[in-house]
Amino acid sequence: MMNRHALSAVALSILATVLTTPASAQDKSIVIASTTSTQDSGLFGHILPLFKANTRIDVKVIAQGTGQALDTARRGDADVVFVHAKSQEEKFVADGEGVKRFDVMYNDFVLIGPASDPAGIKGSKDIIAALKTIQEKAIPFVSRGDKSGTHSAELALWKQAGVDIDTAKGSWYREIGQGMGAALNTAGAMNAYVVSDRGTWLSFKNPGDLVIAVEGDKRLFNQYGVILVNPEKHPTVKKELGQSFVDWLLSAEGQAAIAAYQVNSKQLFFPNAEKKAS
Repeated sequence: MMNRHALSAVALSILATVLTTPASAQDKSIVIASTTSTQDSGLFGHILPLFKANTRIDVKVIAQGTGQALDTARRGDADVVFVHAKSQEEKFVADGEGVKRFDVMYNDFVLIGPASDPAGIKGSKDIIAALKTIQEKAIPFVSRGDKSGTHSAELALWKQAGVDIDTAKGSWYREIGQGMGAALNTAGAMNAYVVSDRGTWLSFKNPGDLVIAVEGDKRLFNQYGVILVNPEKHPTVKKELGQSFVDWLLSAEGQAAIAAYQVNSKQLFFPNAEKKAS
């Protein structure tokens, strides 16, 4: 049995080892603040095991709307952000909160609605005309209302349609302040229309009577970007480990992993990484 002095020596030895071991070796993990679409679509469930097998780095995902994810990073509570609202991402970098922004992949938004199509817009490729019709006829519409990338895209589309949604909205326009899955469920319950990213829609398990009403408009393009949170502004950021995730996403292996992810034989995201930062 070890005496008290021997135990103290062991404890000191362990403490010395911990203090002299690099943080990355003690805790080889990172936090990624990302959108609900990358989580709810199942993409992370597909690519993160591949990333860990390649790097042995564990990843914790905080899935939020893009605005909330960027706010999480601004507090220094994430090492990397992986979101889809380019203007917000570029401002994040310009404000010194992020190091560089890189394109990673894209898909598109779709307008989902009831199969009965009360607005009479099903099959259209003109999202602007469709939104004008919904507003003019006061057909039920669900908005995420959560400052997410999808919410930002929806608001931009109303603006392009010449609709000041703050003054035009009435009982027909329902803001829920929740994620994409909840918005789709609410639209199904209300017999309403809703803007969704295609990835979440394709992986949605409870479509009910909902179908794609409008798709194919170039204004529905949906770009995703990745940014390492600035370690000079937030010293807790794990710079090397976070950069490893960014580099892997942009690599041939990471891009191939994104391209390989399918639901019901349909590809959800399309890699388009460029090594040049924006």
